[in-house]
Amino acid sequence: MLTNGVDEAIHLMCAAFLEDDEEALIATPSFFMYDVSVQLMTPHLRKVQADATMEFPFERFMAAITERTKLILVASPNNPTGAVVSREHLLAIAAAAPQAVLMVDEAYYHFHGESTMGDLATVPNLVVARTFSKAYGLANLRIGMLAGNAELLKYVRKVCSPYNVNGVALDCLPVAIADEEYLAWYAEQVRVGRERMMEGLRELGVGFFPSHANFVLMRIGPKHKELVTAMRAHGVLLRDRSTDPGCDGFVRITIGVEEHVTRGLDALKISLQEIGWSAKG
Repeated sequence: MLTNGVDEAIHLMCAAFLEDDEEALIATPSFFMYDVSVQLMTPHLRKVQADATMEFPFERFMAAITERTKLILVASPNNPTGAVVSREHLLAIAAAAPQAVLMVDEAYYHFHGESTMGDLATVPNLVVARTFSKAYGLANLRIGMLAGNAELLKYVRKVCSPYNVNGVALDCLPVAIADEEYLAWYAEQVRVGRERMMEGLRELGVGFFPSHANFVLMRIGPKHKELVTAMRAHGVLLRDRSTDPGCDGFVRITIGVEEHVTRGLDALKISLQEIGWSAKG
C-alpha cells in the first residue's frame, strides 16, 4: 500500500488499530511522529527508554507488553541513534503480542540491509514500512509504503484518503525503482562515508554511537548549540537532538557522498576549535 511518506503510514496505522482505551508501545528516543500520531488516538502511549548505550532495550521492551497493547512501533535502523533491532528480536516481539500489530519502520533499510520483509507471509501481525525519501532521494515527492498481511491492510485502507499519493510521485516511482545501479552506488557511498565519519570522530575524541543508518549521532555536551551555529557558518547543517529523551547535548550529522563527508569532517575540525570544545568538556 502506497502512502504519503512514512509519516502518513504511521498515522494510518494508529487510526486503524488504536482505540482511546488501548495502548501503543515504542522505545525512546525514536522518531517523534510516533508520539504525535499515537496521541491523536489514545493517551496510553508506553515508552521504554534506552540506556546510555542507546541500544534497543529488548528485555525491558518485552516486559512492557500487556494485554492492552494493540500497536507496537519499532524503527530499525532507529532514528536518531542509528541502532538496529535484530530480526530475531523483532520476531520475538511479534510473537509475544499476538493481540497487537507490530510495525517495523525500515526507512533506513538500504544503509543496513537486514529486513523482516521476508517474514510477512508467516507472521500475521507484522507490517513493514519503507520510504522512498532516503536512499531513493524522493523526499519532496512524499511517497512511502506499507507491506503486510492483506487482511490487516484492509483496515488501513479504510482510514486512508482516496488521493493520498500525488500523480507526479507515482510517475517518478517506477523510474526510481528501476535505477538499481544508482541505488547500489549511493548506499555504498553512505556505507563508506559513515565509516570515515566515525573514524574521524574517534580521532577528534568526539563520542558517538555506532550507526547503521545514513547519519551519526554525536555526544557534544554543553556546547552543542555553539557547534550547530559554528557548523552552519561553514556551510554544514547539523541536527540538534538535545530535546530527544536521553539525548541532552547530542547532535546528528547526515552522511552523504564522498565530497560531502570530506566537507563535513573539515568543518567539524575547525568548528570544534572555534568553540573551544575538548573531549574533557
